[in-house]
Amino acid sequence: MSHNRPGNKHPLPVQAWHKSVHTLANPEDNVKLTQDVGVVHVEGELAVVMRKRATGLTAEDATDHVLGYTVANDVTNADQGLIDEKLFQAKAGINYTPLGPWIETEIKDPEKVSITVNVNGHVRAESGSFNLPTSVVDCLVYVTRWTTLEPGDIVMTGAPGTFAAVIP
Repeated sequence: MSHNRPGNKHPLPVQAWHKSVHTLANPEDNVKLTQDVGVVHVEGELAVVMRKRATGLTAEDATDHVLGYTVANDVTNADQGLIDEKLFQAKAGINYTPLGPWIETEIKDPEKVSITVNVNGHVRAESGSFNLPTSVVDCLVYVTRWTTLEPGDIVMTGAPGTFAAVIP
């Protein structure tokens, strides 16, 4: 499903989930898929790395607080969403958030970043930040309305049709 902007508004307000830093992993680390929970999704996402403290950002100043961007895999026990509306069990597995391995500081427009998901060397999904239901800037404005971000904090922007199902 495409959420191309402009013209196609997201049906809900911007939303966010807090993901534990204890799920972080290096890009080459093995992800230990939780057994007996149903289908697991690997989800390719653009991740924003903060350069300086940010609270109450606006559309005009949000990118001034950004160091750069990296890739993230938001591994999700997809079937758990049916019984876990807060998505804790869905997203809290060991190494469920591989990041990196680099921070790209030269991206001029975070709304035009292509994302490809490979599983075991095979392309399983292709899309990009241009298909997110809300802009990267709107995501930063929303998050900093509720919490303060510090240097090095990471904001994942969501999977714009960049998921692939696997069964553990």
